Amino acid sequence: MNKKSISVKTEERKLLAGEQVKTSAEEQEQKPGNIKVYGSAVLFSFIVGFSFIGVKTCVSVATPLETLTYRFNFAFLAALAAVLFGLFKINLKEKPRTKLALTAGFYVGFMILQTIGLLFATSIESGILFAIIPILAKIIAGFFLKESTSWKQNIFVCLSVAAVILMFVLGSTDLTVNLIGLTILFLASLFMAISNVMMRYVRKIYQPFEITFFITGGGCILFNLAMVIFGIKNGTLGAYFEPLTHLEFILATLYLGIPSTLISAMLMAYMLAHMEAVKATIFGNLSTAISIVAGVIVLGEPLEFYHILCTVLIIIGVVGLSMPSMAKKEGAL
Repeated sequence: MNKKSISVKTEERKLLAGEQVKTSAEEQEQKPGNIKVYGSAVLFSFIVGFSFIGVKTCVSVATPLETLTYRFNFAFLAALAAVLFGLFKINLKEKPRTKLALTAGFYVGFMILQTIGLLFATSIESGILFAIIPILAKIIAGFFLKESTSWKQNIFVCLSVAAVILMFVLGSTDLTVNLIGLTILFLASLFMAISNVMMRYVRKIYQPFEITFFITGGGCILFNLAMVIFGIKNGTLGAYFEPLTHLEFILATLYLGIPSTLISAMLMAYMLAHMEAVKATIFGNLSTAISIVAGVIVLGEPLEFYHILCTVLIIIGVVGLSMPSMAKKEGAL
């Protein structure tokens, strides 16, 4: 048997064993030093970073449930329009539906738990717990996907997480602890970390838009169902469309729905198809730094020295985590 035959047999055995066999083109595509991938990551951070302005606008007009409902309504309508106009296609033929349902379910579960948790906890507690999502993603991805990082990269991850936590602690005037809220928010962070790992796990099966379509569709169904149930229970079902009488609410939820939910989820799925879970997830911390800058520029909020310091540390953490892979890619060229 010649060497070529042995190589073919080896590849067949790998496929039968469920291992991923990458071509040189696929390996090149997977390398995270790609400008397109990192450009998507930065765009994701900016979109999410500015989303807090939309949230602040909505909470002055509507309840959190109403905000979430219309946020996912607009997101799913936009996703549906993209399919109907032929911009994207959904192909689930001979694909495992359970994995897709779990990926979308954990993402929507994060949104639900986040909303409930914020009813019990403060923004400082939520900020701290959401900052640890990259660490949770790293642990889960290491266990299920066998992804690993060097000790230097681990330092940069911890630096970024610590900077976010420090920013929230220094900006707080009232540090309180609510165990119920902390527990729910921790579960929310865990759900988001699992969702991100699942997005990476199914990257060879589903396109980013397919994942996003079911995230928006699932959220739309669940939150509308919750609105109907609460409306019947409280006798407020007739006020379902009342928030739409406020132009600022419509504009804010359009932003929260289309860029901040539909596009950001698609960008995250795309990022996770091309870089390790912890590297993609860490850009969520960068969005926190961007939100501070956005608050200063758009809302005229005060800029403190610790804002600048923590923002620099977050950026160093994100760049430092990415640099080893980028250097490796340059060396390969």
